Amino acid sequence: MTVSQPSAELAVRSVGFTPIKGTRHLAQSDAEFDEWGPVGDRRYCLVDIDKQRVLRTVQNPSLVGILAQFHGAELEVTLPDERSVCAAPEASGETLTCDYWGRQVEAELTRGSHDALLSSWLGEPVRLAKVPRGDVVYGQPVTLVTTASIRDLGEQVGHPDLLAEAARFRATALVDTDTPYIEETWAGREMLLGGVRVRIGEAIPRCAVIDLDPVTGERGPRVLKTLAEYRGGNDKGEPFFGVYAQVVGGAQG
Repeated sequence: MTVSQPSAELAVRSVGFTPIKGTRHLAQSDAEFDEWGPVGDRRYCLVDIDKQRVLRTVQNPSLVGILAQFHGAELEVTLPDERSVCAAPEASGETLTCDYWGRQVEAELTRGSHDALLSSWLGEPVRLAKVPRGDVVYGQPVTLVTTASIRDLGEQVGHPDLLAEAARFRATALVDTDTPYIEETWAGREMLLGGVRVRIGEAIPRCAVIDLDPVTGERGPRVLKTLAEYRGGNDKGEPFFGVYAQVVGGAQG
């Protein structure tokens, strides 16, 4: 479906997020939204205590292999080797100021069995930490990618199944469209995304995370390089794919 009218309703195929920053991006069947996007999205992160920084996927691709899911107040973490922990993260009373892409984030460290499990997988001591909503989000809190654009990119890469791997783009919503890159013409418009109104923002500059298999974290097709060869980008040479969005109200607001 090609969206051409103001306040049009986006044809959302799926909504996705992850409770722990950088871990596997999952489709969520019952996502609720607030001003920061899906409730529960990137509510926690992993921090390197010694280096005082938030772990980022581009530097720690093995994060993608970690499956994190909420079950009420409990956070279940499952590793590729099937080891798992399911418990409610408990506040330790400790806080740590961490670096995230050059800005300071106040992380509330937790205590419990998550730390040992995650440290064993990542090969370094890490702590699970709770962060204020939006503090470990690189750009705007909501992102959109479209089916037509992914299909076009898949053809360019020579990877016809790229749409089945849409999670590699870690978007809040996958939207059905007929015309590749039409989403970039929506900038500044308010549109309906499920039960909320969003204002479409600028195109998203991409990094090497899109080269990672969305389940294993292993590097696959050279998606980023191909994208850079035929798409525009920013002054850092990062090619655009998908668009940012910001929640501005409820569907009837």
